[in-house]
Amino acid sequence: MIHQANVRVESQWQKELKQSFTKPELLLEYLGFNPEKFSQDISARSLFNMRIPHHFANLMEKNNVNDPLFKQVFPSHLEFLTSTEYVADPLLEQNNSTPGLLHKYKSRVLIIFKGGCAVNCRYCFRRHFPYADNSVNKQQLLDHLEYIKQHTQINEVILSGGDPLMADDNALYWFIKALADIAHITRVRIHTRLPVVIPSRITETLLDVLSQSRFKVIMVLHINHVNEISPELRTVCHKLKQANVTLLNQAVLLKDVNDTLEAQVNLSEGLFAADILPYYLHLLDKVTGAMHFDICEKEAKSLYQKMLEQLPGFLMPKLVREIGGEKSKTPILP
Repeated sequence: MIHQANVRVESQWQKELKQSFTKPELLLEYLGFNPEKFSQDISARSLFNMRIPHHFANLMEKNNVNDPLFKQVFPSHLEFLTSTEYVADPLLEQNNSTPGLLHKYKSRVLIIFKGGCAVNCRYCFRRHFPYADNSVNKQQLLDHLEYIKQHTQINEVILSGGDPLMADDNALYWFIKALADIAHITRVRIHTRLPVVIPSRITETLLDVLSQSRFKVIMVLHINHVNEISPELRTVCHKLKQANVTLLNQAVLLKDVNDTLEAQVNLSEGLFAADILPYYLHLLDKVTGAMHFDICEKEAKSLYQKMLEQLPGFLMPKLVREIGGEKSKTPILP
């Protein structure tokens, strides 16, 4: 039996979300840094807001400016670097004719279920995405359900964002229940980073919603470094596994964050220990403000070849790049 949450009662995860660091100076002081030494970096907040939950901040090593989690989410003066190669919409998503719905792949449709994220990663390919123009209300979700109903070649619905788990449990319950009435849909996929940065987001209600659905449910987490796999995350992954949710991970290859053989081997091993299978390792999408994270394809291929020599096949993510306008991801073969 699904116990729907009372929307008037704030959940633990929502409280944690509200308490997130949004001012760089406060995070720097929390980590033992002198904010005065970061004035140039702090100014990059004007390009893309900062948001970092306390749980994720607690996984960072204090007084270490090279901490791989800190580097992913703290503003950097390098974000002001520009190049014609790096654009605001690298995947050509912003001229979408149906706001909130992307039907790029024949059998799969992606819904921007909820704009906004619990953490703002500085390399995000949607850091310039106009979520205000693509946010969906209930009527638009009903329209999307009608679209899915009419396109019988679709068998999988992907909930994305932002982060779909920014929606409350009641909203997810309503949509998944409505989706279950469409016979040709067999799978629901949820792309999320929220369990990583606020593990309490995996509530008992959400577990009920997912376990009692007729769908094969896949949750694709976004973890770039083994240090992100906290004991709390391992606990909720175990609960998701018990709820018959398939757990996959996609990561982005990031310069000075996870671009070493040791980092990638440790990540794959750490994921498997937490009941998560490596799925994709993305080359950086060339989005304005993130060029300092980029790794050239030659280096990526060399690293991937070394990974093949160290890891069993089932722990090898697929190395891919997304190209705007293409109908599928492009494999990068060593």
